Amino acid sequence: VRKVEYSVSEDALMHKLSEGCEESDLSKYFSGDALYGDDFSSEQIAEWFEDEKEGYAALGAKNAEEYQYVYHQLNIRHGFKYLQGHSFSSALGVGSAYGDEFQPIASKIQNLTILEASDALSGRDDVHGIPCRYEHPKESGVMPFDDSSFDLVSVLGVLHHIPNVSQVLGECSRVLACGGKMILREPIVSMGDWRKPRYGLTKRERGIPIDVLKEIITGKGFRIVSESLCGFPPLLRVSHALGVSPFQNRFVTGLDAFLSNSFRWNLRYHAESFFQKIRPT
Repeated sequence: VRKVEYSVSEDALMHKLSEGCEESDLSKYFSGDALYGDDFSSEQIAEWFEDEKEGYAALGAKNAEEYQYVYHQLNIRHGFKYLQGHSFSSALGVGSAYGDEFQPIASKIQNLTILEASDALSGRDDVHGIPCRYEHPKESGVMPFDDSSFDLVSVLGVLHHIPNVSQVLGECSRVLACGGKMILREPIVSMGDWRKPRYGLTKRERGIPIDVLKEIITGKGFRIVSESLCGFPPLLRVSHALGVSPFQNRFVTGLDAFLSNSFRWNLRYHAESFFQKIRPT
């Protein structure tokens, strides 16, 4: 063994050490054992918030004349059907943009509040016939509402854009009246390596591991009434290739639910091979 003497600057050494720590720390997130961003500092949360504030709008949603909401049949099958026989005096939509998700249940809601970060997607005073007011969220996740203000809370495809998920779900619990309903839909896969740019996705969004999500939900005082899987990638690709919007089509949405449940055994958070991607998302 020959000894070789060399020197390295302290700054370069610290940079290498920090890189190594970062890679090591991220393994628990890609494995699905922990949720990336949920333990961020206030400064990190502020940076994330600024990156994501107009992220969805920038992907094309800000053009209201061309924008089309494409999840109605998905929401009906996995969520709204459980609201039959119920009406709601006050509903909250977290990150609901133009509020189109409420169209199938508009007749059940008397008043609607939408908590929306984007300036481009906010501002309507009427959503499908429901009187509506908009509020902007705080970076901290604390909601500007009194306890038990709503008897319905809708959180559809929003939390994966937010770092401090536990905080926001805690606030959903606080503002929801006792016995109230919450409908939640989130990606339960990583959506790829979020450290790199991904086509069609915002800068920061990442999925939430299902076991972590359920632990947070129950820890915040919710009881899960129904849980179902959806988003089977091979079927979605075929549907789009045929020009069919899968979650606007009742048959495709039903087939998607069947296939997603059938491949539950292959569910993993961060897929690293083609075979691992054949699972519900």
